This record gives sequence, structure tokens and C-alpha cells, in this order.
Amino acid sequence: MNTRMNEAPETVRLIGGEMLLWSDMSNVGGITDWRWAALELISRMVPVSGRVLLVGPHPQVVVDEVVARAPAAAVLLRSYPDACALGERHPGLAVFCGRLEVFAADEPYDLVLALDGLLRTHSAEAPAAAWIESLDALAALVAPGGRLVLGVRNDLGVDRFIEARTADREGADDQWAPHGFDPSYPSGPGVLDAGLESVGLTVQRCYAAYPGRQSPRALLAREALAFDLPDALTFPLSALDGDRMLVTDPLRLTRLVFRHRLGEELAPLWLTVASRRPAGAPAVVAPPDCEAEAAWPDGGPCEVAWPEGGPCEAGEPAPVPDGEVAEPRRVREELPLGLIEEGSVVYELTRAGLKQLPDGTVRPIPTGRVVEEILVEACAREDVKTVRELLADLATWLEAGGDVTAATDSLVYDGERFAATNPAPPPSTAPEPRVVLCRILWRFAVRLLAAGHHHPWPWPLEADQLTLTLCGMADRPCDAGDLDLARKLDAELGQDAEPAEQAPTYRDLLGARDRLADQLTAALARISRLETKLSYRERELVRAKAKLRRTQRKATAYRRTLGYRLSRRLARPRRVARKVIRMLSG
Repeated sequence: MNTRMNEAPETVRLIGGEMLLWSDMSNVGGITDWRWAALELISRMVPVSGRVLLVGPHPQVVVDEVVARAPAAAVLLRSYPDACALGERHPGLAVFCGRLEVFAADEPYDLVLALDGLLRTHSAEAPAAAWIESLDALAALVAPGGRLVLGVRNDLGVDRFIEARTADREGADDQWAPHGFDPSYPSGPGVLDAGLESVGLTVQRCYAAYPGRQSPRALLAREALAFDLPDALTFPLSALDGDRMLVTDPLRLTRLVFRHRLGEELAPLWLTVASRRPAGAPAVVAPPDCEAEAAWPDGGPCEVAWPEGGPCEAGEPAPVPDGEVAEPRRVREELPLGLIEEGSVVYELTRAGLKQLPDGTVRPIPTGRVVEEILVEACAREDVKTVRELLADLATWLEAGGDVTAATDSLVYDGERFAATNPAPPPSTAPEPRVVLCRILWRFAVRLLAAGHHHPWPWPLEADQLTLTLCGMADRPCDAGDLDLARKLDAELGQDAEPAEQAPTYRDLLGARDRLADQLTAALARISRLETKLSYRERELVRAKAKLRRTQRKATAYRRTLGYRLSRRLARPRRVARKVIRMLSG
């Protein structure tokens, strides 16, 4: 043990409660894999001149970003091997190893990041502190005027309802004290806000992370979730990644969450930004939302100017309580309404639409319903007329110069025109509209059959056959050659190799089991009919054999009669005479 400590970098300091043989980073499946959306949010809050502290394990990209931007950074970990590895990777980084409750900082920090929450700040060497006690210890590290960014997993998140495995026992060794037994753990965003206020912090923004707690791709503020978000925005955030066993289709369940405006209450993860009021400063309150709101994305909460408040966008002065000042405009502009990542590209959600960062233009979010949802619902109702009309309109739109990179899950239709939610660069050579339509319908057919949705065509129909059927319904007949060109176009556009390569849900497995049970019942019925027919044929064969034996017995009895023997003897001289004549005449 002493040898291991002697090998540790000089920047690693043991503070008590360290776990010498434990590594949190080895269990990468349990740590939230924050990516580009979180990095964009952190980059906006890193102080130009100040101290930054990371509490708990974080993805390596997050640590590298903070170390590169912050003038002075430190890390607090409970795992000694992780602390040594981090100290070797960043020699100038101050690394503290031990429990959060015993950490005494020389000076508070201007920015404290705990994106993984507080569950991995305890040590197995001592009883785990309650969540509110850990939050109090964490808040004590925030300097006056500083900020805390805290991640909190939701026990009633939408991802909890779709997983078949037990939530508190995911197979990780660090689950020795499930946090579900802690009564102080936040049960909702309101309780989370109250807990932060009880330790002297003021909530500036509370983000809901989607689509899952393992790898969030979007951060949506509660001000944005209070409105009816467009389908073009919520549909991509409703599909989970990974190969975990699910109990139901995450797409449909999460779509219902957004549709009923429960996005914040049922978010898989909350990421809240709170600040500590500077010493001697009056209370800072967020400006109230303006009641003169319009349909999203044009409506939204109003902003007031620093520091007296001022007229909101509807022309009404924003009321501010006596002795308090409104939150500065620069603070609210610094914290976006939402951040959404698509691959390595990050978009900022504004009231005017989506803005590609860092300096892209704002494009409005198209209205209408996602084409795939319209087709799936029509197939479920066996509404062939709606399918035919929609596909014909889609073919006409493509022939008029529509987006050749679109798909049914990235197109919205408002009843009159189509719009792509995320236009991509077109291929080098413009393909024929017929091939583009064939590619779109092929991807839809594969997804439809893979998800096990009902449709008006026979179940044994393959994806290729269903694609040709859909092309015929659009009055644009295609053949196998067009289907091969469609697959080549899909590969050229850099899409997934196979749309059907996704983890089946538990409900899908039940549906497949039911279909197999139906097929087995039909096969058993056919076997029963064949056995009945075989039994009948066997009885017929037995009767035929009995008839043959009776005929053979009659023939044998006939050959034993006197007449048959005399006729055989009288016929023999004639045969001999014919043979002699043939020999003489030969």
C-alpha cells in the first residue's frame, strides 16, 4: 500500500476516506456520458479569472475541457487509482482524494461542477451521508457570487418505465447503498429547488436531460418545456441509444411525456445551475414569465434589463419585489433555453428556432407532424387511403426538388408541405426522385417491421417486398434495381448500415412471441389436418391391400381348377409348333 502511495503523483492529496483499491472509471456504464451539449454549457460558465472544482467522476472530455479553459482547476475523487491516473494525465491539476464530507478547501470556488451527482462522493469506509447533507457540504465550497452545476438522476424518469431491469440494482459494484432509501433525495424539480435554497443557493436554470440518463443528447430548460414543443424537436429526443433490455417502445412513451407537458417532471436527469448571492448583495430573483405568450417558438418567457427591470416584450413592466433586484439579462442570455447535439454539432434553442453553434444562423423549427408517426398510425388503423395520399404527396415533393437526404423520421408534414428537420449535405451526384423515394420507403419499411407495428399487409412480407408495395401505392413503381440503387444512396449519405439494427424492447419480444405462437398454432392445426388425412390414406391403403390379397387368393384358386390346367396343356403344342415353323422359315 505504501508503495502505491509513493508512486502517486505529487499533485494527488489524500484527505481521508479514500478508496485505495476502487475505481469509478472502470464502471463506465454507470457514469453519465456527458458530451457536446454539456461541454457547451460548461464553456459558457467557466470564469475568466477564478477557481473551478470538479466533484466526483466525470468523462475525460469534460475534465480536459475544464482544465484547458479554467485558470485554476481542482478535482475531488474518492477513488485513489482514478486520482493517480488523472494526476498523471494533468500534472498541473490539483487532485484531492477522499470523501466529500471531510474535504476542507482553503478557499471557496467560483464554479463547482458535480455533473455525476452526489452518489459517488461517499466512501464504503463510512456510512453514506444523506443527500441533503452532501448537498450542504457541496454548497459550502461555492464562493459568494459563484455557481454550482449539479446533476440529479430522476427516480421517476421516463427511462425508468421502459427498462426491464431493476433500477437500483444495475449490476454495478458501487450499488451498496441504493439512494432510493434516502428520504432527502429529490422526488421532483420543486423539491430539488427547495433543497438548493435551503443550503443558500438560488436556482438560475434547471435543465431536463434527454433522451436517457446514460448519454444525454439534449438539455431543455423548464421555461422551454412549459410550452408545446414542435414534433420536429421532440421526436429525435424520444429515441434511446444502446442495447439495454427495454419493456416498451421508448419513442411512443417519451412522445406522450412531451405531448402532455411532463417533460420536466419525468426527465431522466436534471442538470441545475444555482448560484450563491454575493456577500452584502440584495436577494436576486428571476423575472416573472410574461403572460402575453404566443405559440412556440415565437412565445416564451420575457427578459428584463439589468438592474431595474424594464418593459418585457409585451410592453408590460416586470414587477420586482421591494429590496430585491431582477436577475441580470446577461446571466439569462448566458444560460440558453436549450442545447441539442446531433453527432458533434450542437444547436442552441432560442425563441426564433435552432441556432447552430458557434456562429451559425438561426433556422426556424418547422411545424407539423412527423411523417413516420402519420404513416404508423395510418397503418395501425389500416387506413390505406391516407397512406396512398401521403406517399403520393411525398413523391410529388421530391420531384419538385425536395430534400434528397430526408427520411420519414426527419420529415414533418403540416397538411400542405413537407419540411426537413435536419437538412444534410446532398450527395455529389443528384439521384433520381424515384430512387430517393425508394430509399425513404425502404428505411420506413425496415423500421416498421423491426418495431413490430401493425400494418395492412401480411406479416411474412419482407422489407424489400413492402418497399416495392409502398412505391406502387405512391404511383411510382420501382423494381429490384431501383432498390439496389436506393441502398447505395443510403450508404453514400452515411446513414446507419441497417435501420433494423436496434435493441428489441421487451414489449416487442412479447409481440414476436405472440406472432410465433400464432404461427405455431397454425402449424399445429395443419399438422392435425395432415395427420387426419394420413390416417384416412392409411385406412385406404389397408383396404387396398386386403382387396389385393383377396384378388390374389381368387387367382390362385382359379389356377387350381381343371379347366385352367386343361387349357394350359392344350395350348402348349401350339406354341411348340410355332417355334418350329419360325426356325424352318428363318
